[in-house]
Amino acid sequence: MNDPNGLVYYKGKYHLFFQHNPLANVWGNMSWGHAVSEDLISWKEQEVAISSDETHAIFSGSVVVDYFNTTGFGSLENPPMVAIYTAHKHDHSHQAQALAYSLDEGSTWVKYAANPVLDIGLDHFRDPKVTWDRTTESWLMSVVKPKEKKVSFYTSNNLKEWGYLSDFGPAGVVDGDWECPDLFPVSVDGDENKIKWVLLISLNPGGLTGGSGTQYFIGNWDGKEFIADDADPRWIDYGRDNYAGVTFNDAPNNRRIFIGWMNNWEYAHNFPSDPWRGSMTLPRELSLISKAGKLFLGAKPVAELNNYLAEKLTAGSNAELLEIKASVSTAGDRSIKIRVTGDNGKFFEFGFDAKSKSLYVDRSHAWNEIESTHLQSAPIMDVEQILDITAIIDRTSVEIFAADGRYVLTDLIFLPGVNRGVTFEIAEGSQAPRSLEVRAISKRR
Repeated sequence: MNDPNGLVYYKGKYHLFFQHNPLANVWGNMSWGHAVSEDLISWKEQEVAISSDETHAIFSGSVVVDYFNTTGFGSLENPPMVAIYTAHKHDHSHQAQALAYSLDEGSTWVKYAANPVLDIGLDHFRDPKVTWDRTTESWLMSVVKPKEKKVSFYTSNNLKEWGYLSDFGPAGVVDGDWECPDLFPVSVDGDENKIKWVLLISLNPGGLTGGSGTQYFIGNWDGKEFIADDADPRWIDYGRDNYAGVTFNDAPNNRRIFIGWMNNWEYAHNFPSDPWRGSMTLPRELSLISKAGKLFLGAKPVAELNNYLAEKLTAGSNAELLEIKASVSTAGDRSIKIRVTGDNGKFFEFGFDAKSKSLYVDRSHAWNEIESTHLQSAPIMDVEQILDITAIIDRTSVEIFAADGRYVLTDLIFLPGVNRGVTFEIAEGSQAPRSLEVRAISKRR
């Protein structure tokens, strides 16, 4: 599996579609896999939703619930779920946007007979994210021209005919193909009367740590154009392994929930796992936070994860899945290092480095023979006198969130064993955390 696709909430369930090869654990036969969840943490895989055929692969896209039946595929009583995806010709000569629809809550899908619905004759034109734009009371598509480093915006009243609005870009980082755009409104500091728009753009290569990564822009949307406040590069994650992430349509209570593919194209093809290959990040709730006169996109693990937290672990106790919460002082010149150990002498470390004033992860002792960089860091602003850190350790990953999610690092790891231990080091010039709490994460509620 790779890119998440078609994230949507409908009738009490979160639907996660994803790029998937049903026949092997290498890239190919690109189809849409499907999983559902009631709480974003426990997922149940479904049958393959939309399969590649003899001429086209099913590349990334999105799903909407057509409540007003603008397509005519369903009815007001049973509105269709509509997938908007890129039909990729197997010889790589052509990409266009196509539709499929479901009348049974995503269990089975029918490809629209008149596909494609948006074709501008390009070999690279993909990854449509469609939402309902309340600004214009119409459907809005964000789709990329990867080689041109542009996001194009289109509008439609029925998802079948699309009119061009504008382009955004090139801007920010342009060292690789632009992919997987997502444009959405977010309140600033929780104030529903103060709204800004965020545009996510993934790119490969050219990511912050090498390989693939996701940048974002903050700005305004007027129904036709996205105007960024600035063109400074901003990254949704400072780790190696968070790519192609997008957000759910129609999440309850206006929550903006994000999931990314937890991997990096530099080694995704030969990542040594079997029989599976590929996984997703924890779902994260996004927010916009003002700090020191600037706006930042914050990301925290969804609150539903709290339902899976077990007892606090005492010194010497171990567990396979862990949540670590630490509070760290960034004043002065004292660093902190927290170590998580597994079997066979394997471990990784994270903490605060006083010399570089950064939050870091070092996985060099929890890796394998794949060539990669292993030390990732996020520079911390001087105003952060106290850094509250949450680390979620899963079987093959660590996801770290600090300062209300303004700093995030996601890394794959190889840490064998089911009994992981946690220690911190107080060496010369270093400090103990102001507080440290470790909990096991249960596999079921």
